[in-house]
Amino acid sequence: MSQMPQPARLSACPTCDEPPQAGDRYCDQCGADLTAAADLAAAADLVAQTPGDLPVPPQLNGAARSPYPEPEPEPEPDDYELAAPAPDGYGQPADPRVAEALGAPEAAPPTETGTPAEIDPGTNASTHISAATSTGSMAGTGTGADPRLPGGEHRARCAACQEGTIDQDGYCERCGHAQARTRDHMESELEGIAAATDRGLRHHRNEDAFEVSAAELPDGSPVVVAVVCDGVSSATRPDDASAAAAHAAGEALRVSLPRGAHPQQAMNEAIVAAAEAVNSLAVETGAAAAPPEGQRHQNAPACTIVSAVVTSDILTIGWVGDSRAYWVPDDRTAPPARLTEDDSWAAQMVAAGLMSEAEAYADERAHAITGWLGADAYELEPHTASYKPDRPGVVVVCTDGLWNYAESAEQMARAVPPDARSRPLNSAQILVGHALDGGGHDNVTVAVVPFPAAPGRAGSA
Repeated sequence: MSQMPQPARLSACPTCDEPPQAGDRYCDQCGADLTAAADLAAAADLVAQTPGDLPVPPQLNGAARSPYPEPEPEPEPDDYELAAPAPDGYGQPADPRVAEALGAPEAAPPTETGTPAEIDPGTNASTHISAATSTGSMAGTGTGADPRLPGGEHRARCAACQEGTIDQDGYCERCGHAQARTRDHMESELEGIAAATDRGLRHHRNEDAFEVSAAELPDGSPVVVAVVCDGVSSATRPDDASAAAAHAAGEALRVSLPRGAHPQQAMNEAIVAAAEAVNSLAVETGAAAAPPEGQRHQNAPACTIVSAVVTSDILTIGWVGDSRAYWVPDDRTAPPARLTEDDSWAAQMVAAGLMSEAEAYADERAHAITGWLGADAYELEPHTASYKPDRPGVVVVCTDGLWNYAESAEQMARAVPPDARSRPLNSAQILVGHALDGGGHDNVTVAVVPFPAAPGRAGSA
């Protein structure tokens, strides 16, 4: 009867030293091919017994590949792998064969942590500092002069490659990496109010802006102000528009409220001042040179605005566009509420009874705004409203970059931490994180304003 060919016998697996069983073709312990190993052992024995003038068996001269690859040969001592050259040789590691001839300093020895030791700033080499993040801004940092710049001019280093310098547009001249801008992420906290803004995960810049402040009314009672603006991305200079509007409205409220102006009247005047500030940007770019009717087609700078004024017994909201304000009570058994109505296509469809809210906001036209600040706006119609809550809570003032991920009042209340009134900055950070975790498709800005306003330190940010 025929039989399967039997492998040569081995006393132990050459890989793990496990004794094989009779007839085993593979090691039970590690799976090594015992047949190939036995053939190699037999061939080695044959070589040992073969005169030197006889050919070496093919298993040993490379005609057949061993299952145990031979180690790669060490490179010749004179072979050095060189990194790709950098422009003008800056940042290029020195070839050890020519460093001495060029007079270049040897590389710094590694420290205990495995990183190069710092080079004395007095030498021609530069020391680098990694990008730092601090409350209020994130920006690439660096020290030392770039020897390629005339006169050793000092410019910031790239936070990514740590070698290139940053051009006027905020990009690394060596690797092209976009550097973090101050407005990419900012936070501010005063007594009784806090706000945060973030560029988000999809946009190349932050077109939102905010301003918060605290002051005193003529009777000495506290008042806090939050202004949040969202630049219209399809318009020119949306980031400048939101910044100008937030600053103008915040400044107007800081001036009028301590003088005794009624909060609702002060809010209306603040929105008008914000609109004038945005209109002035159109003049700077020449967009307002045409008659008012013609301006509507010139894509002037534009933004939305929402603002809250909170005193010890009343809260006042003002807005134009689709940025929103929500009321979230401390007692979560009480109902939260949305305090604003959008100037948008979706809101108009719902108000006219043509679509349900779910249908309207599912439409691709839902976020087309019908009211905004800008020289090409058809008519400025500031909305203002005042409320007297019967219990403590917080006002959440935000752009659609947040409320897209917590649209209803109930959803927003679930996103707001229970201790929001005592920790407004932490709550603002959590809400920004909620939007980023949801996808961060837009810039995100939120102010958390505790009600009632508590006596604190007056100021602005």
